[in-house]
Amino acid sequence: MLDLLRQPTATRIRSLSCELAQTNTEMEEAQRIRYQVFGEEMGAKLPSAATGLDIDRFDMFCEHLLVRDQSNNKVVGTYRILPPEQARMAGGYYSETEFDMTSLQHLRGRMAEVGRSCVDAGYRDGATITQLWAGLADYIMKNGHEYLIGCASVSMSDGGHYAASVFNKVYPLHAAPVEYRVVPHHRLPIEALNHSLEVIIPPLIKGYLRMGAYIAGEPAWDPEFNCADLFILLPVSRINARFARHFMRQAS
Repeated sequence: MLDLLRQPTATRIRSLSCELAQTNTEMEEAQRIRYQVFGEEMGAKLPSAATGLDIDRFDMFCEHLLVRDQSNNKVVGTYRILPPEQARMAGGYYSETEFDMTSLQHLRGRMAEVGRSCVDAGYRDGATITQLWAGLADYIMKNGHEYLIGCASVSMSDGGHYAASVFNKVYPLHAAPVEYRVVPHHRLPIEALNHSLEVIIPPLIKGYLRMGAYIAGEPAWDPEFNCADLFILLPVSRINARFARHFMRQAS
């Protein structure tokens, strides 16, 4: 779930819409912008690079939210959602490739996974982000999921010091109850890094925490995307009321 909602540009008046992909062609639009952001901009080592698309085995089981600029029909933002029934068909959640989720087994039928969020560099403003959050809120309302999970990524371009410091700043205030803790398969060695830097929390992570999300354990290291992933667990019942009123209204 790479945090490409960071560093928003000045908000401009746009004609944006948000919808779920209905065809393979629309899913490819999501995969194309993901490749442009993750592969070309961030330098992720994507196995599907030759196609110009970011493709993995979970895509066919996921719903893909698309934010589209109506003036040029361009997809400028995306989010993918893996509902529990599709996760069973996929053999598990993407997050399980990075974390041991044994502690959450009793929640599997009630949790949807969100991830692969990204926004085109020219559209990183409040309007686009609002469309993504509102689309997600609409999906939650219609499908009745009780928990959202996912990997929120922090860049490791400095070797991991920034990521360790972000974790050190947010975890003491937002740690999940011990019975909901997950364990990374490849743990970020926080103790070997400078975890005391003054850092700005990435906006995507800040947004989840403002909604009421937990950080459910120590971060994992994802070498393919050169990032550290924090496991986000958001009980829908904890969603901040003011946040919910704003985005549920946008979605209606």
